[in-house]
Amino acid sequence: MSNLILNKERRRIFAQFLLYYQQIVLYQIIKHYFCRRHLKRILRYQFVLMKLSIRLFTLFAILFFASCSSYKQVPYLKDSKAFSGDTSQIKQPLFDARIMPKDLLSVTVSSSNPEASVPYNLTVPTIQTPQVLQYTTTQPILQTYLVDNNGNIMFPILGELHLGGLTKSEAEAYIINRLKPSFKEAPIVNVRLVNYKISVLGEVQNPNTFTVANEKINIFEALALAGDMTIYGKREKVKLLREDSEGRKNIVELDLNRSDVVNSPYFYLQQNDVVYVEPNKAKARNADIGQATSLMLSGTSILISVASLIVNIVR
Repeated sequence: MSNLILNKERRRIFAQFLLYYQQIVLYQIIKHYFCRRHLKRILRYQFVLMKLSIRLFTLFAILFFASCSSYKQVPYLKDSKAFSGDTSQIKQPLFDARIMPKDLLSVTVSSSNPEASVPYNLTVPTIQTPQVLQYTTTQPILQTYLVDNNGNIMFPILGELHLGGLTKSEAEAYIINRLKPSFKEAPIVNVRLVNYKISVLGEVQNPNTFTVANEKINIFEALALAGDMTIYGKREKVKLLREDSEGRKNIVELDLNRSDVVNSPYFYLQQNDVVYVEPNKAKARNADIGQATSLMLSGTSILISVASLIVNIVR
């Protein structure tokens, strides 16, 4: 409400300024040239002044409305109070990412017998020298496994393992079952997604590609990583580009003004998802008048200078 009052006050002051400016110029013209011989000039000057006033007012209106954005479209989760009070919501399982083609996996095998685990932990080969051996205290770097288009990886000794479509815990249980015959006790297997990345672009403060360490991120957390939307971003039409394990691409629109977006199957992002924030009409208008604004201001100043020059010459 305060913003509305302020905007009305600005418009009123600007209108008074135009009226006052026009009265001053007309007064100067009438004062020095009020006679029949200069009547046509007076009318011509008045016409020029009227056109100048209209252009100034039009410029102000364009800049004013282009810089305004409806407050109703800015807040997220506007109906959150009604949503929080809804006791009929169905309990949903916690999100867990699933392994997809082209994922990079880190698989670590450990057991009570370290020597038995060594063959299953491939390390990155490094060139060893006496100087390096003398100062090396870190653990060797484990190799990662690239999931092929069929969802398989080549694992030491066990050979080909199909992990596509499995969650982290499901993949760990599957590998443990395959390793049990080789160990007296069940080994410990840890599977991690190394390249869990999402991209955010469009009307955000910091568009970029981000790596998610904990393999779980929702749409709001992704926007937070990108510095949140700008005031020109469409909260009601955020586009999400997703490719499934079979290569099918899907584009969906999310309305972040509505609180039920948290129940959407697209609320949590999968690896390689792309979030695009579309600009609103205000940004489009700004882009259209961005270069023209300086020209209009320059033209206006030139018209004022020419009018003043004519007055001085005829005086």
